[in-house]
Order: sequence, then C-alpha cells, then structure tokens
Amino acid sequence: MTSDTPGGLLARLRRRPSLPRSKARRRLGTVVRLTIALTLAGGAYTVFAPGLSADDTPPLSTAAQEGKALFDQSCISCHGRNAQGVEGRGPSLIGVGAAAVEFQVSTGRMPMARQEAQAPRKPAVFNDDQTRQLAQYVQELGGGPQVPDGDLRSPAGDDEAIARGGNLFRVNCSSCHAFSGGGGALSSGKYAPPLSEATDRELYAAMLTGPQNMPVFGDNQLTPDQKKEIIAYVQEALKQDKDPGGWGLGRFGPVTEGLAIFLVGIVALIFAALWIAGKS
Repeated sequence: MTSDTPGGLLARLRRRPSLPRSKARRRLGTVVRLTIALTLAGGAYTVFAPGLSADDTPPLSTAAQEGKALFDQSCISCHGRNAQGVEGRGPSLIGVGAAAVEFQVSTGRMPMARQEAQAPRKPAVFNDDQTRQLAQYVQELGGGPQVPDGDLRSPAGDDEAIARGGNLFRVNCSSCHAFSGGGGALSSGKYAPPLSEATDRELYAAMLTGPQNMPVFGDNQLTPDQKKEIIAYVQEALKQDKDPGGWGLGRFGPVTEGLAIFLVGIVALIFAALWIAGKS
C-alpha cells in the first residue's frame, strides 16, 4: 500500500534509470575484456607464428640455392615457379627426387628444345656441378629417390657378379634394350636407347626412376647389389668389342643372327642342289 503513495512512486521512478546504466556498464566491461583478449592473442600469434613457419620450411642449402638460380633461369618456363609443372609444357617435379634430375640433365635430355615423342640423348647443357645443384634443389623441394654415393658397380674382375648381372639383364632389360644393349624400337615413335654411352650413375638413376617408358626398378624389385651387378655386366661385358661367335652382325641380337643363318643356309642348299643335279 505504501508503494502507491506519492513518496513510494517517486522512489520507484528514481530507481528505474539505474537499471539500464548498470547493464551498459556490464556490456562495456565485456567489450573491453574481449578487446584485450583479442589483442593479446593477436600479439602472441605475431610473435610466435614466424618461428613456427620457419620450422616448417627450413631454408635451402647452399647447393640448393645455386640450383634454384639455375632452375629459375632454364627450367621455370616448363616446370613452373615452384616446380609444380605447367600443363602442356612440363610435368611436376615434386617428389621425383635428385636421381631423376641427374639422369635427365646429365644425358642432355633436359632442357628439351621442343615436345617430342621421346627426349633424345644429346650433349649436356650443364656441367656435373650444376647438375648436382639442380638435383639438390629438386630434392629439397619434395624429396624422392637419390643415387647413392660411392662405387655403383660390383668389384672389377668379379666374374660371378658379372654373370649374375647378365642373368638379371636378360630377364629385366633385354626385351627393350636387346641382348647386346643396342636398344630397340617401341610403340608410338618411342624407343629404348642404346647403353653404349651410359655411365654408372646414369644406369643406376635410370633403374631407380624409370625414365619415359622404362619401368621403375626400386629396391624392392632389384636390390642395390643387384643393380650394381647389372651395371658391371653392361660396362664390362656388353661394352667390350668382343664377339666370341665371330662376325657380330651389328650385335642386334638373335633375330638378325637367325635371319643371316637362314639366308646363308638357303643359298648354300640351293647351290648344293644345283651341283648335285649337274653331276648327275
């Protein structure tokens, strides 16, 4: 009943404006606290984020930095600024590894002058040091197979290793490169190149990466020792100018030899038949 008195009504009217004022203060305090929290979070991110980024992307080594300069000058137009590849020009190099770069660049297959069915071997544009620098740059970009250091051929004079390499070569390589290593034609204008000019590193890198139409012979397919035995066979047996059977007939393999034997044999038989008929 006292609230209906003029004094009680006046007191109630005086208290009403204080309620919105307290709510405004609480809201203002919330905004201030939120602003301070966001400022602190942003400052912490600014301080620590560069360090985290640096840990995720380590700087390139000196050799890779020199390789990057060569890449930007000679390879970027086909393989892209970050080696991600350019459609219609060149594939991505992320993950191909140093071995693929060493093979393609040391044999002069890269850089290519134009798109062809297959990149032919030609004089190398870069020397050995520059090739290793390019390979190191691609390796640090995305990893991949690498040619191991050291001797890549079974010990010289190890006849058993050479014999095992010959068996492995005939099973895995001769169907394309021929029994004599002279190479051969494939489909769609492609071919298996001759092995006469290949070095130990080129042979190992080719088996490890499978360039062009060649299959990949990883360490699960051919162990490192087996690869070295194949290299020993190619370098110490196939490249020697020895033809135990006499005339090598270009060393193209059994098809040429069989054709020559057939032709010579048929001619000999015809002359023998004519001679016998004339005598009779």
